[in-house]
Amino acid sequence: MESKIDWREHIHSDPAILSGRPVVRGTRLAVEFLLGLFADGLTQAQVLEGYPHLKPEDLRAVFAFAQDNMSEESYFSASLAAAD
Repeated sequence: MESKIDWREHIHSDPAILSGRPVVRGTRLAVEFLLGLFADGLTQAQVLEGYPHLKPEDLRAVFAFAQDNMSEESYFSASLAAAD
């Protein structure tokens, strides 16, 4: 198994690019957009074919970024009945 990629080498945020949303360095492809492609069912091969300037390491960095940011979040569960 490969070691975890340092997403900071591939992902950055600049207020002048997409209002500061995290993007793959050197592109205007937002992490959120790329995650959405995978959520829609595209494979890594399809994403790389559609965006040939991306490298597999860029996509690994997208997932590493998401994991790091999710691990910093606090979660709670709420009953749907309690929301009524």
